[in-house]
Amino acid sequence: MVMKTYLRTLVVLFILFPGLQSHSQDLHFSQWFNAPLITNPANTGFIPDGDYRIGANYRNQWSSIMSEPYQTMSVWGDAQVFRNRIENGWLGLGGAILRDQAGAGNLTSTEVYGSAAYHQMLGYSSLLTAGFNAGYVNKRINSSNLKFPDQFDGSFFDQSLPTSVVIDQPNINFLDIQAGLNYAYFPNKNMYLNGGFSIWHLNHPRESFFSTDPLGFDSRLPLRYTGFLNGSFKTSEDVILNVMGYYTNQAGASETVLGINLQYRLTPDGDQSVIGGIYCRYGDAYFPMIGFVYKNIRLMFTYDVTASSLANYNNGNGAWEFALINYGYYSDFSGDRRQFLCPDFKQ
Repeated sequence: MVMKTYLRTLVVLFILFPGLQSHSQDLHFSQWFNAPLITNPANTGFIPDGDYRIGANYRNQWSSIMSEPYQTMSVWGDAQVFRNRIENGWLGLGGAILRDQAGAGNLTSTEVYGSAAYHQMLGYSSLLTAGFNAGYVNKRINSSNLKFPDQFDGSFFDQSLPTSVVIDQPNINFLDIQAGLNYAYFPNKNMYLNGGFSIWHLNHPRESFFSTDPLGFDSRLPLRYTGFLNGSFKTSEDVILNVMGYYTNQAGASETVLGINLQYRLTPDGDQSVIGGIYCRYGDAYFPMIGFVYKNIRLMFTYDVTASSLANYNNGNGAWEFALINYGYYSDFSGDRRQFLCPDFKQ
C-alpha cells in the first residue's frame, strides 16, 4: 500500500512540476491508427473505406497500481465534402473531443478540435493531402486530494500537515494548433501504402497551473513531431495483411510503435471479418489486438502488457483500450464508390 501511494505521488509530482523532470506528454492511444484525427490532422477526410466515419476511443491505464487510474476517452468524426466541385480532389472536415482524468488529484483535461484537410489526386494511383486543426484546451485540478513532499512524515503522506505548495491557477484554458501532410500510393486493389508527418503545438501554448514559471523553466508546450507508415496487402481472397509503424518525439521524449495484424474474411460477401495482431511500444509494452468487422462497423480491443521496469510494480498490467468506428456512405452515391483504392473483401 505504501508503495502504491508513493507511486501515485510521483505521478502527480511529474504532472504538476514538469520542470523537475521533463515536459508532460500529450494524450495518446495505443491504437493510434484508430484515432486518426489526433494522430495527424491530414487524416481528416482521408477515408478509403467510406465517405464519412464516426468513432469513439477509451483507454484505462495503471488500474493495478492506482486506486483511481488514468482514463482517456474521445469521440470524433470526419467526412469528405465538395467531391463534385473540385477536380480530382476534395475537402475533408471533422472534429474531435477528448477527455482525460488522471489519478486522485482529479487532473482533468478537455480538448475540442476542429480539423480541415485538402486532398488532391496525383494521377490515378496516388494522393497528397495537407491538413490542420485548431482546438480549445481546458485543464483543471482538484488539489484537495493531492499529497506533497512536505507532507511526508517518514512513513506516510499526512494531508493534515501544512504544505508550502500553492496552486494559484487550478483552471486554465489555451488555444492549440497543429498541421500535417499525408501521402498514399495504391497501384492496384491489392496494395495500399500510406505515410504521414505532423507537427503539434505550432503556437507554443503555455500550460501551467502557476501564474509564473520557476527560474529557468519555460511552461510553453514544446513542438511534438509525429510520423507514421502503414501498408495493406491482400495476400489472398480471405486475408489482408496490415503492417504499421509510428514514431513521435516531444521535448526529447520519444515513442516508437511497430506492429502487424491480419484481417480474415468470415463470410463470402466480406461483410464480416476478424482481426488479430500484435504491437510493440519499444522499451515500454507489448499489446495484442483483437477485432471484429460487421458490415461498416469496426470494433478493436488491445491490452498493454508492460515490458519496462514498471512491471515489477504492476505485474505487467498496463492498460486496456478499445476503439469503435462506423463508416458510412452518402445516400446519393453507390456503396462501391471509392476515391482511392484500399484492399477489402467486398466485391
